[in-house]
Amino acid sequence: MSNKHLIKSTHIYFLAVLVACGLWAIAGKAGIRFHDQNSNQNSNANKGTKSNSNTGATGEQAGMANMSSQDSKFMQDAAMGGLLEVELGHVAAQKGTSDAVKQFGQRMVDDHSKANSDLMSVASSKGITLPTTLDEKHQKELAKLSAMSGAEFDRAYSKLMLSDHVKDVGEFEKQSTKGSDPDLKAFATKTLPTLQEHLQLAKALPDNQGASSKPNSNKNSNRP
Repeated sequence: MSNKHLIKSTHIYFLAVLVACGLWAIAGKAGIRFHDQNSNQNSNANKGTKSNSNTGATGEQAGMANMSSQDSKFMQDAAMGGLLEVELGHVAAQKGTSDAVKQFGQRMVDDHSKANSDLMSVASSKGITLPTTLDEKHQKELAKLSAMSGAEFDRAYSKLMLSDHVKDVGEFEKQSTKGSDPDLKAFATKTLPTLQEHLQLAKALPDNQGASSKPNSNKNSNRP
């Protein structure tokens, strides 16, 4: 009887081991499948994230690619120049010695802020992001005038506004008639009368009385 019990117990033991091994194998395979599934999901999620992150840049590149070089340059220069006009206007309104300079500076802040907003709307409709802060070159120009005071500031600011607006009027006239993009042409046409008025106001500034209004080729254009 003892031998029979021993054989029976051995059979039961091996059967239990086989069952345990089978369960372990099934669990292992399920774990592998679960791991692979998670890995694939994570991979797909990462691909989706990369795809989404590239969509904005691709859309912006496509928007710029659809523009002529003249339209693209006009838009970028007008945006940067408009930002500078607003910043300089703030300085003039605060530091100007004469009431004429102070009032002109505030007019620049009001009018160019609106023009900048209009241009941003045009760019946004095309998936293009325009600069919202001054680049290094224009920061230096702002710092140079900001370091001046009194009559020196009035004189420098007045002459800069005169030369800039002579060029601006010419550039916006060109864009309004020869630009390829209809939305930019409409923006230039809409903004041009304001620039022409700015030019007349700049000519009337005390330090510009009798001054030549010929453009200075070394200065930047396209400041709305």
